[in-house]
Order: sequence, then structure tokens, then C-alpha cells
Amino acid sequence: MFVDKATVAVKAGSGGNGAVSFRHEIYVDKGGPDGGNGGRGGDVVFVADINTDTLVDFRYNPELKATNGESGGKRQRNGKKGGDLEVNVPVGTVVLNNDQVIADFIEAGQSVVIARGGDGGFGNSHFKSSTRQTPRVAEKGEPGDEFELQLELKLIADVGLVGLPNAGKSTFLSVVTNAKPEIADYAFTTLTPHLGVADIDNSSLLIADIPGLIEGASSGKGLGHEFLRHIERTGVILHLVDAYNNNIGEAYSIIRGELKSHDRSLAKVPEIVAVTKTEGLDKDIVDDIIDQLISSGANKGSIFAISSQAHTGLLPLLRKLKSIVDKEKAKALSDEDEDIPEKHVFTLSSDAKAWNVLKLEDNSFKITGHKIEKFARRTDYEDYHGRQRLRDILKKMGIAHELRRQGVEPDSKLYFGNYQTHITLIEQEN
Repeated sequence: MFVDKATVAVKAGSGGNGAVSFRHEIYVDKGGPDGGNGGRGGDVVFVADINTDTLVDFRYNPELKATNGESGGKRQRNGKKGGDLEVNVPVGTVVLNNDQVIADFIEAGQSVVIARGGDGGFGNSHFKSSTRQTPRVAEKGEPGDEFELQLELKLIADVGLVGLPNAGKSTFLSVVTNAKPEIADYAFTTLTPHLGVADIDNSSLLIADIPGLIEGASSGKGLGHEFLRHIERTGVILHLVDAYNNNIGEAYSIIRGELKSHDRSLAKVPEIVAVTKTEGLDKDIVDDIIDQLISSGANKGSIFAISSQAHTGLLPLLRKLKSIVDKEKAKALSDEDEDIPEKHVFTLSSDAKAWNVLKLEDNSFKITGHKIEKFARRTDYEDYHGRQRLRDILKKMGIAHELRRQGVEPDSKLYFGNYQTHITLIEQEN
């Protein structure tokens, strides 16, 4: 079953907790701290796999979880790192988070860390210093990234077949490639995209059959809206027009209009037009059809007359398509040599140094910033020493000074980013 859209819940592993421990040996009078660090949580990694061609597996496995890191132990034993979860996705998969593209898999083997595991917490041996001989504080492991993602598959092919229903796309694909699409004499024979490889001379072409489009497809009418995305990555568009259509020019213009409405850049993709089902038609009739296409905007030198049933006109058409594809690939390689910035993989960045303090209406305060939020996530709020360490960090970073400047009170609640746990600036006596 071909599936080109899916929603998945992704959760990277949480880091293990650091340990609070002291050496207890018979000949050691005062054992020092020996609590080990927690292990880092596992990442969720997506890998583009050429042998995967659908997102159907995500329909049955919508939750992707890496394993947590192990907690530290005594005698400075560090916890084991959590195992990464490697997930295969088809080449052409786009990963979105709240409509923002975070990864775009355009070639086999491409690997992207989608969700990062949380860091493990430090054990108390980490905090030993010349002035702090018996630290009793340890950090909690940091939670791993967790969010819901939308996956969309956009087929990557050399040639994309477009045309109105019954234009002959499925028949053409079955004749020139190894694909076996369903073929029947009714509209919307093809309900899912199909891929096929056409052997041409000593080379080949990867051809994608896009389900039949209708007028209004780009605005959601019919099936076209679901499949237009698959034409975006093709090197050349092969536009098939039924020779028996009552209005050849209108048939051609409808598809061109829908492509342009979906994505204006598609108007710049090279196009070849093939008049199908020409077996038995006189040359004068075929010439008249070609004239109608030229009048509707088709390029005179890019129109072919073919018959998939009779296997006529196919080889010249395939050779023309191959020459255009080769030209487009050479152009793409030239662009890469000119160090054009990569446009296919996006990462979210954050300022690790900045912090901000916002006073809320109830005289509580929201503190944001990558570094301080990270400390807050790793604080054990059930432990007095952990809370005191976080207050020390607030002081060292200058945040405590800013809180006092904005009128913080001893019982004012302090929140950290979207983290719900809070503390007060001064520990209250019971």
C-alpha cells in the first residue's frame, strides 16, 4: 500500500541521573564523593533508505522512542548511554514540525538526528573542589526531545507524467518501464503514484506516474491536491494529451494552470508534450492537434506524437527526455561547484548565552534562555542541595540581580521556560 503522509510521535531518550555517593572503605577515614554521572539518552535518527518507498509503516507504528540513559553509580561508575533509534524513511521524505521543515531527505544514505537525547546528570564527584570536599548534590538526567512530526513523501524521479484522466499515462508507463499500474477505461484509473524505470540505449530513466489531475486540483478538488507535491522534484514534466479529447487546447491549458497554481516554480520546469493514442490517425489530423497545442502555449519543438499500444514514437520521445534530464543534472552539479548554500536540510538554532526575565501578573517570574533552562531541567527539586545549587547558578549568571531589580519577593515563584517546576529565590523556613 502506498502512503505518502503520516504523523508520528517522537521521543528521544532521557539522560540518566547522577549519583550521590561517598567512599566507604575500612582503611579510609573520610571517604570522598564517588557518585558517577548518568548516561546520555539515545537519539532518534532518520536515514533515507532507497529500499523504502512508502510511509505505510508509520501508520502502524506512530510512536518512535529511543532508550533512556542509565543512572550513575557509586565508585564513579557512569551510567550507560541510551541506544539510538535508527528509522528508515523513503528518499524524498520531508519532515515537518508545526509546518516548519526540519529535514528533507533527497539522497540515499542521508542521515539526520531528528530528536536529541537528554544529557546525563553529573554525580556528586563532579562537584568536588578544594573548597567543597563533601558535595551532596547530583543532577537529574535531562529529558530528551519530544514532539509530534508530520512526514510527507515527495517522489524523486527524472520524469513526472501529468495529464487529465484517461490521457494514457498508466499505459505509457507499463509499456516503457517495469511498472505494472492498474489500467482501465474509466477516469482516475490511477489512485496512487507509480514509479518505473525505462531502459534507454545504455542508460535509464526513473519515471513517476502522477494520478490524474482535474481542473481545480490545486485548490483541493478531486485527488490532484494530494498528489501535486510529487511533481515538484522531477527533472522534466512529460505532459500527455489524449488525441481524442474534444478540446485539445483546453485539456493542455487546464493541466498547465493547475501546475502553476500549485507552485509557480513548476512553470520553469522543462516540459515535453506527447499526443497519445495516435495509432490509426492520419498525419493531417495529428498535425492539426499539434497546431492546437502550439496555439495554447506548447513549445513547437517539444511536441511528440506517440502510441503506447502500437509502440510507435516512443524511442525518440525517451531519448529527448534523457537528453533534458542529463542537461538538468549537469546544471545541478555546476551549481554545487559554485558553493550554492544547501537548501534541503534545516536545523533549529538557539542562543546558548542569552537569558531573559519576564515578570508575570501574579508577581511570579518566567526565566528563559538555553543555558539556564538546561540547568533547571537537570535540577532535583526534591533535594535541598539541588535547589541551592540552582540558586547559586542564578546568582553567578546575573539573573538573581535582574530578578531583584524587577521586584522579586522571597515567596515569588520562578519558572524556567516551559518547564513547570518552580522554586523561590530564597529557601523558606518550615
